[in-house]
Amino acid sequence: MTDLHDVLHARVRDGSVPGAVGLVARGDRVEVRAVGSADAAGSTPMARDSIFRIASIGKPITSAAVMMLVDEGRIALDDPVAPWLPELEAPVVVGSPAGPVDDTVPAARPITVADLLTFRAGYGFPADFSLPAVGLLFSELRQGPPQPQLVVPPDEWMMALSGIPLLHQPGDAWLYNTCSDIQGVLIARVTGRPLPEFLAERLFEPLGMVDTGFAVPAAALPRFTSFYRAAPAGGLDLVDGPDGQWSSPPPFPSGAGGLVSTADDWLAFGRMLLAEGESGGRRLLSPTAVRQMTTDHLTASQRAAGELFLEGQGWGFGGSVDVEAVEPWNVPGRYGWVGGTGTAAHIVPSTGTVTVLLTQVELAGPTPPAPMRDFWRYAADR
Repeated sequence: MTDLHDVLHARVRDGSVPGAVGLVARGDRVEVRAVGSADAAGSTPMARDSIFRIASIGKPITSAAVMMLVDEGRIALDDPVAPWLPELEAPVVVGSPAGPVDDTVPAARPITVADLLTFRAGYGFPADFSLPAVGLLFSELRQGPPQPQLVVPPDEWMMALSGIPLLHQPGDAWLYNTCSDIQGVLIARVTGRPLPEFLAERLFEPLGMVDTGFAVPAAALPRFTSFYRAAPAGGLDLVDGPDGQWSSPPPFPSGAGGLVSTADDWLAFGRMLLAEGESGGRRLLSPTAVRQMTTDHLTASQRAAGELFLEGQGWGFGGSVDVEAVEPWNVPGRYGWVGGTGTAAHIVPSTGTVTVLLTQVELAGPTPPAPMRDFWRYAADR
């Protein structure tokens, strides 16, 4: 019978990844396997507590922090964001998505907190990355693969964002990624505290997520994996090593993809969501907040337009929500996401399951690669 080690090791053996950590938890039963190496040279064995750049599986964490502020009444879902983000007080929208960036009309209504959480604010990536307004997200904001030391601080970043037109009117379309970074700035502005400080005090410390943050402390660097992308001629090219861009705090703590973490840390976060916001007898989120996070908020046409990313599924706050049984692992209500650094994490409320896969090879595009699908298929049978 194939076990989790076999599933992961097959992809190490064929050269897809240098190593991987996979975790499947249902109730108190937790299956974890660490295979391969933390670097392509094979000098450091992968371990259960190896630290990875988790990229976009940090998006649910950022949205959970926003919902903490909603629970406390400090912001509301239908609130315009302009009081805290004045740079977005008077956004403009391109006349047509493929049109020039200087042909704009005023936004029909303000951008709200809910727009940011559902990725329908008008900023972000559509299926066509070549659109002129989308190009500005790369050139002006350095959206794309995480490069934490190369992004300007939040106030400068927001000023740059204010000069970029929306691709669609607020509420009209689901667009990927950018809204999570705006959420991170919103949290800092509402609380008057840096995002890393707020997340550490309100989420990471209560949940025992001791290895999660925006930089890796010197003492933990021996457990930090190297990060690669597939080389055009075959093999792997090093993108970032343990002493690279995550070895010191970034100027811009990215709520979209800047975190590092471990499989057990994300498990703690996932279990809190499964427990409707409770952990260790302490309430971190209200059941209502968790339900809102894990409920699909998109229309059928918005899901269809986001097919490249969503593959037929919906979107809650910070993560996808399964609405169609397209593949064996798609279970209605399954919530989570994938990260461009080769990571994936989900919860399945109907079965009480948490799944986490951490690898260190960059995705070639929005479509999850074979190692991820192998893992999901295995987890679906547990």
